[in-house]
Amino acid sequence: MKTEEIKEKLKTKEYDFLREDERLGNRIFLLTLGGSHAYGMDQEGSDLDVRGIALNPKEDILLGTDFDQVVDVETDTTVYSFQKMIQLLTSNNPNTIEILGCKPEHYLHLTEIGRELLEHRKMFLSKICIHTFGGYAGSQLRRMENKAARLVSQAQNEAYILKSISNARYDFKNRYYPHDDSDVKLYIDKAVQEGYDSEIFMDVCLRHYPLRDWAGMWNEMKAIVNGYGKIGKRNEKAISHDKLGKHMAHLIRLYMMCIDILEKEEVVTFRTEEHDLLMRIRNGEYLDENRQPTTAFYDLLNEYEKRLDYAKNHTGLPDVPDYQQINEFKMYVNERIVKGEI
Repeated sequence: MKTEEIKEKLKTKEYDFLREDERLGNRIFLLTLGGSHAYGMDQEGSDLDVRGIALNPKEDILLGTDFDQVVDVETDTTVYSFQKMIQLLTSNNPNTIEILGCKPEHYLHLTEIGRELLEHRKMFLSKICIHTFGGYAGSQLRRMENKAARLVSQAQNEAYILKSISNARYDFKNRYYPHDDSDVKLYIDKAVQEGYDSEIFMDVCLRHYPLRDWAGMWNEMKAIVNGYGKIGKRNEKAISHDKLGKHMAHLIRLYMMCIDILEKEEVVTFRTEEHDLLMRIRNGEYLDENRQPTTAFYDLLNEYEKRLDYAKNHTGLPDVPDYQQINEFKMYVNERIVKGEI
């Protein structure tokens, strides 16, 4: 769908809430595309996602309240409040930082404040993106492996579960109290449970370890195991519609975006240069005859992981965003709201 067609679509009754909701209307200062259209990975029939930002009313500013966001499920539209968006951008949230790097023609509505926000986007960028994008990529990887595992035998499925847990545990050392690798060992052996060919076993030896940290790790591992067990209608439908390739493509895209932020200190949402590669992945070129990710895909993933590691160690970004500039911009906008200038 072309941008002009999308703009016309926003004028239809389906999107009346953008004009009629008292929190939106003329308070909206930025509207743009989200999802596959924003990344340049859309296909015929792809859902239209719209993302935006609206100024807080004077009452929010003076009373310290906030409406956070307005979500319309039917049209897959989310419009964030200015205050909420500043918070999310400062934390380098991957789902919102991408709003700052769309193609110029993909900004469906942009006021003076919207242009100023885009001009000052670098004040939000910091090494925090390493953790936020890394965490999001990790969850995307587990979703991908989860869907792949539903198409294989029980023994192979068990191997996928163990791999997903291993991927999750990679980040445990950054979030939980450290322990030697030998303290928690997970491995596959001949099953003792009826109906299983093989299953995951564990050897655990922890001494003087914080209970809450162990509970956190245990709950994360438990959630992965439970997730693989919930096939359900929705997941079966996702598999039948070849969503696995889509998850694989978005995983690689996350690495691309994070590397750009670290190396170029810029947000590049629309992937022009990598478009063909991402679409080949999305369309199943990196799936084998059993619809499993190929060795070539994991080689590609490993290559981007190495590039990200290098970028992390050589970036010129600060450890944290420019809080002073962010606060000054926030005060500048809010003062103009209170004075009735915008």
